[in-house]
Parts: sequence; C-alpha cells; structure tokens
Amino acid sequence: METEVDKILLKEKFNKKDIITLLSTTDTTEVNNLYKKAYNIKIKYVGNKVYLRGLVEFSNLCKKNCYYCGIRNGNKNLHRYNIPNDEIKKAVVYAWKNNFSSVIFQSGERDDSLFIERVNDIIKTTKRITNSEVGITLSCGEQTEETYKKWFNSGAHRYLLRIETSNKDLYYKIHPENSTHNFENRLKSLNNLKKIGYQTGTGVMIGLPYQTIENLADDLLFFKNIDIDMVGMGPYIIHKDTPLYNLRHLLMSKKERFNLTLRMIAVLRIMMKDINIASSTALQAIVPDGRVRGLKAGTNVIMPNLTPTKYIEDYFLYENKPCLDGDTDEYLYSLENKVNKIGDIIGYGEWGDPKHYFERQKK
Repeated sequence: METEVDKILLKEKFNKKDIITLLSTTDTTEVNNLYKKAYNIKIKYVGNKVYLRGLVEFSNLCKKNCYYCGIRNGNKNLHRYNIPNDEIKKAVVYAWKNNFSSVIFQSGERDDSLFIERVNDIIKTTKRITNSEVGITLSCGEQTEETYKKWFNSGAHRYLLRIETSNKDLYYKIHPENSTHNFENRLKSLNNLKKIGYQTGTGVMIGLPYQTIENLADDLLFFKNIDIDMVGMGPYIIHKDTPLYNLRHLLMSKKERFNLTLRMIAVLRIMMKDINIASSTALQAIVPDGRVRGLKAGTNVIMPNLTPTKYIEDYFLYENKPCLDGDTDEYLYSLENKVNKIGDIIGYGEWGDPKHYFERQKK
C-alpha cells in the first residue's frame, strides 16, 4: 500500500508540509526509501566520490559566547591555544602528500587585525608550500566584507559559516542578543561571501532545546532559498560548560537526534541535488560509523581531523568529540575500506568543488 511518504518522494518539489512529513517519519520502510532516493540522487548528480577535507582547528580563542559551544569565551575551564605555524604546515603537507587536495582551517571567531593577518598568512603559506595544489576552505566566523575579500584574493575559495538555525527567535535562545551575536549580521556575512565569489556553505544543529520539526523544515527551505553551495549540519551534542547544558532535560535522545539528522541530510539531498553535503564529526560522536551512514543518506564530503593531538582535546565544541580520527594512516585506511564497502570511492587528488556553485555562477 502506497503511503503518504511514498507519494511525497515521487514529487519533483517539496513544500513545507511535505518536508515536515518526511522529517517526522520513523517507519523503517519509509525511512529506508527516503535514504535510497537520496543516495540515488547523489550518485546521479554528484557521483559516488567522497571528497576529503583535512581539518585543522588552528586556534580555540573566541570572542563569542554562544550558549551551546565548548570554546565559548565565557568557558574559563578551557585551555586556550594557537597552533604554531610550523605545526600547521606539517598538517597541510600531510594532507597534500596523502592526496586530500583540500584543507579546512577552522577556529574560534575573532576579527582583530592580528587574527586577520595570521589567517591571511596561513592561506598564502598553504598555497606556496603545496604549489597551489591544495584547495582551501575557511571556517573563521563573521568578518567584514573587506576581510573576506582579502582572504579570497590570497587563495581561499570556500567558506563555511553555519547559521545554526534560520529561526530568529530560536537563534536568540542559543546566543546572547547583542552586537557580537546578531542574526542579521550572520545573514549579511553569508550574502557577502556569495557576492565575493566564495563557494559558500552553512548549516544548522539538529535537536536543539526549543527546536521544532517546523523550524528544521524552514532551515531546509532557507538553504534552498539562499541558493547555498555546501551544507554541514549535525546533531546537537551537549557540553557541560555551557548554559544549554541546563536544558538537557528538554532534549530528545542522542539516537533520535542522530536519526533526525540523517533524515535532514536525505531530504536536503533530494531538494538540492548538486550541492556538497558533509558528514559531520558530530555524527560519529554518537554512532561509531556515523559519518559513513551519512554517506548512505546523501553526503559526499568527510573531514578527517588533522589537528595535532596535543591541541585537539582543547577544541571541544561538544562532549564525546572523536579525537584521533585523522592522525594515523590506519584511520585513513579504515575509512577508505568503509567508504568502498558501501559503493563509494575516495576522490583522491580532486578538489571536489560543488557542482552547484558553477551552475549558480551561470545565473
């Protein structure tokens, strides 16, 4: 017997009600049909290649006080660090020699001149020591349009700025409401990134306190409406040194958050067929093979963590974050085997730029 979900999956476009129905189903057959459709669309439009982004979390200094984040400025229980340039170079060279062909530099949010110039130097150094063969993604928060242009002109070509929720009311339930945490500024920054020419990415947390299925449906429509190129979204995971920890009694179970995230990924892949979607580290924080399961739901990017071990434990955005997943050749060997087992392959030696970006540039 054909179900409502089956009927929706036959549609070319989803409305908000359709999305809510797809996100709400927990029926095993319906969910598997959703994943199957999403995976088939991934294969048809972006192929079966999984692109690696070597993640370097180069600093956990942050000026922001987001209520969910372990590296928030107000967390006095955290050891702060800035990775020396020579150690960043080693991580970049490791990615280059292992044919990742792409790195992502992530940090806490700062916009002081010292930070801006340091990021600019990291970009230029990376281009120089890899003969410009390594693609560069930045995830360094809100900046002025001038700063974004500076980094773009130095060689960064992708930027990930997660909005965390597209609902303004919910935004201020998980952030302070002040000039440092301004919803409109976040939106403006995303628009500036697109205008400058970055391959632009954003994302949300799934399973936040006070968050509804309707909010998540709006998030997916938000991605579609702003014509985003890349998305990284994962289940919300608590951190004991944050204000939201006190609201943990409002959360659905970790398993429910994990499964809802996979449904979000699958629906997004069907809605935005040719974008890049990452399997977030947070998926693996809940389920050991979470990132590979994300691939089966429609993702095509994985970000092995290349942050040196002595720093990685201090970049705890949330609890139970996997720590040593990218520091050994054994991990990469294991990852490749798992990827191959589901029918995908690692796209070694390729930047893996989102096809959507090039289609958007034609408009």
